[in-house]
Amino acid sequence: MGDSFREQLTEDRIFLKADRRLDTETVDKLILQLNRIYPQVLTDKEATKFRNLDVPTSVRLGELLTHLQGKGEEACREFYRALHLHVEEVYYSLPTRLRLRDSLDPLKFPRVTPQRHVLNERGPLFFMGCFTFVVGMAFFYYCSEAKVTAGSRTLGMAALGLKRKAQEVLVWYAEESLTKY
Repeated sequence: MGDSFREQLTEDRIFLKADRRLDTETVDKLILQLNRIYPQVLTDKEATKFRNLDVPTSVRLGELLTHLQGKGEEACREFYRALHLHVEEVYYSLPTRLRLRDSLDPLKFPRVTPQRHVLNERGPLFFMGCFTFVVGMAFFYYCSEAKVTAGSRTLGMAALGLKRKAQEVLVWYAEESLTKY
């Protein structure tokens, strides 16, 4: 993370004060977590002050955040840790967390760009046409075995427009199939 926890808390402060998921009970859990687990961050006297139910929750939370920023980097980090433990959905929707997640999202910004191998740019219809042609030729070959004379004539006619070697092969095949039957 590039930002310090104090800077992050400054950015997240407005969001935290406005978020309705941080109700009185949740704020009390955060205060108790900071007081019991990390008494150097929040003393008993300070915790009692921030747990005063006569003061609205958003005001108490704002004062708590100001106090934690005054305590330093360690206090801000412990607040984020407590927030992560008790209100995970709020923690992951913080503006600084969203920015961090977006910058590290492998689906949004792939680290390794896959190379695309393009053989040609004719598209799928061209390949379907070629496949249809090949299937037609195979079907034609299969049917020409049953009717030797019709298949031979067609092959002999196909040889007219080809080069000399291909023409010889097709004419040879046509003559051979006529002599078999």
